[in-house]
Amino acid sequence: MNELARLVQQTSDRVAGRCVGVVVAGVAGGAVEIHGAGRTGPGGEVPGARTLFDIGSVTKVFTALALARLTLDGTVRLDEPLAEVLTRSAAVPSRGGEAITLRHLATHTSGLPRLPRGVLLRALLRPDRADPYAHCTAERILSGLGRTRLHSAPGRNFRYSNLGAGLLGLALAQRADATYGELVDREVCAPLGLTDTCLRPDADQSARLASGHAPTGRPVPSWEFAALPGMGGLRSTAADLAAFLRAQLAAEGGPDAPLAPAMLLARETRHRVNPFAWTHLGWLGHRLHAQQGRHLQLWHNGGTGGSASFLAFDPEQQVGVVVLANSRRSVDEAGTALLRRLQVGLGAAGR
Repeated sequence: MNELARLVQQTSDRVAGRCVGVVVAGVAGGAVEIHGAGRTGPGGEVPGARTLFDIGSVTKVFTALALARLTLDGTVRLDEPLAEVLTRSAAVPSRGGEAITLRHLATHTSGLPRLPRGVLLRALLRPDRADPYAHCTAERILSGLGRTRLHSAPGRNFRYSNLGAGLLGLALAQRADATYGELVDREVCAPLGLTDTCLRPDADQSARLASGHAPTGRPVPSWEFAALPGMGGLRSTAADLAAFLRAQLAAEGGPDAPLAPAMLLARETRHRVNPFAWTHLGWLGHRLHAQQGRHLQLWHNGGTGGSASFLAFDPEQQVGVVVLANSRRSVDEAGTALLRRLQVGLGAAGR
């Protein structure tokens, strides 16, 4: 067993002790290793590279990449006001004379609250039992925008917002005259050959979908996110997400790599969160302290009522990790630890 395979297996076996099932992928240069442990559900088989998981907020990276693609082809502008992209009239809030733009939504600097109205109350009343976003129809979300108070002027402060990402996906789909699922497939999945990353699984994919579980181990249903799937509605596999990371790493080699211009635009666009961290279009980023090698980490995590996900890479060291679990227990720590091991042991500087 090579070193990459050993580290990936160690991570998956360790996480499986806390989750029902897990699949871990490691990417180092051109090599990919994937290992699964646990079960897809009660009485289910061991999950593998082609097992589908709800990836939650990792979806936001796909939404932002679709934004970058549409920006480059002139369909939208990064600094175009949200109100001008929505196809139906909506009272979009502003503050300090600043309008919310697509850039603000993708970098979480819109000033919008984290959740749409009523979502937190529904989640508290019925934790893990039903989709708290089920009531978020386009009509309800857009009619409530005008009554939403911004926490800060757009563009000023970072404030993570599921609502903002959901609105971005809704607006882009409307401008592209497509559903969100069609938009992501056309702009991201099809060009990269990601055949199992989808909003609505077909019959074959549904048979490979890992059932979600609460932290107690109780099975729970998937969330559909109604009119706001751009915040967290995609399903994917470790194989697809590893291919996605390989494309992200290949983008460093030049504009001829698949979707490289859009990926680089997403990374070039940034907003400083604090002295140590920043946000790109979709990605969150930070650089480790000098004692930790000053390695770069670009990442996003995700979670629904019954799943957890983590996706991260270092374009300088040409390594990346994927962790997918069908239990609502964070896998961030395990994913981060694996990425650091790859940066030190298998990164470009160590090969």
